[in-house]
Amino acid sequence: MRPPPAHRATTAHLQAVYPFVSVGGLAHRGPLIGRDLFGGLFCFDPWELYRLGRITSPNALVLGQLGRGKSTFIKTLVWRQLAFGRQAWIIDPKGEYGPLAEACGGRSLALVPGGTLRLNPLDVPAQGPGPEAENRVRPRLELTASLVSSSLGRPLRPEERTALEMAVRTASDRRTQPVLSDVVDALLEPEAEAAVAIRTDRAALAADGRAAALELRRLAAGDLAGMFDGPTTAGVDLRAAVAVLDLSATFSSPALPLVMTCATAWLQAALAARDGIKRLVVVDEAWAILADLSTARWSSATFKLSRALGVANVVVVHRVSDLRAAGTDGSAQQKLADGLLADSETRVVFGQPPSEAVLTGRVLGLTGAETELIPHLPRGVALWKVGGRSFLVEHALAEGERALVDTDSAMIDRPGGGIDPCFYAAGSGREDG
Repeated sequence: MRPPPAHRATTAHLQAVYPFVSVGGLAHRGPLIGRDLFGGLFCFDPWELYRLGRITSPNALVLGQLGRGKSTFIKTLVWRQLAFGRQAWIIDPKGEYGPLAEACGGRSLALVPGGTLRLNPLDVPAQGPGPEAENRVRPRLELTASLVSSSLGRPLRPEERTALEMAVRTASDRRTQPVLSDVVDALLEPEAEAAVAIRTDRAALAADGRAAALELRRLAAGDLAGMFDGPTTAGVDLRAAVAVLDLSATFSSPALPLVMTCATAWLQAALAARDGIKRLVVVDEAWAILADLSTARWSSATFKLSRALGVANVVVVHRVSDLRAAGTDGSAQQKLADGLLADSETRVVFGQPPSEAVLTGRVLGLTGAETELIPHLPRGVALWKVGGRSFLVEHALAEGERALVDTDSAMIDRPGGGIDPCFYAAGSGREDG
């Protein structure tokens, strides 16, 4: 049998056959990530790429099955960004970023029910033009409405949202920086002026807001008290290179979405200081927020503020299906997930189970070859989609970084308690999730 005849094509057409080989690299300014498997070193800095016009959003989505290298990548990305003058704030639901914070000269702030550390999620900046006091009401209302709707497991009825709005206004009038208990008090005992403003009486207004009051009371005086039920604890310092909010005390609780939403709101308020520092804001185990429609809506709105604040948000989940949660085609949940993806122009995909490949490919717009590849990616290797371009990158781990990423200590015996010298090599070995 004679071989098929040779075929000539331009590189513009031939690149469709070899999608990973045909594109050039990204900018070479920024932290080294590892090795482009099709040639050269791979560096990544969202602010530099934005400056060059190669991406229009600094936000990133990181996906990875347990044990494929996702967490190690996040920790080393944060660590390496410090050399470029960046900072990082991390929402840590599992309590695994403490060693990283300490290595950077900071500490992990543990939020525990009944504990001594408190953050006030209503300590928000004014948003938009007009009277400052009025512009603080809107973000406070959106946050509390998300919390109440999430707790109730349903959307707020018109009369409930109105009662909540009146309470937030009352609390904001009474104190420059109200706390959740102020909103609860205003719901349970509304002012006569608030009732008159909506053509009702105090008793009816209190009845309309009672369910909301009881749900918010859980954060102010119930089983979740001691975290968000007062002014922010004096001395809390976010000027460290890496600041970590440890939420592991509630990781196994159904209340985790509420806790993560409050913690994220507090960080977002702190970002509004606009001090000129470029920051990574990492939300690990983001399914806890995205799985709930109310908190997902709130998170999506804050995500869009990234460019104005000089922030690169990094959302970390296991699977694309985490983004969609229980949402069906055309549902509000799915639309929020699509919006989140649209606002994340960098997608880093570590190995996925075969059952997730088709959905991942469809949602992320992968080619057929890329979709077939992702279940077979070894540890430490990820498919990067940056501004519509594709790269296969083998993540490199330096000797001095191993202690920062070790989460296997409870599973592996190491003589003398040290780090296993074979703990991780790019593309092979053991590694955390």
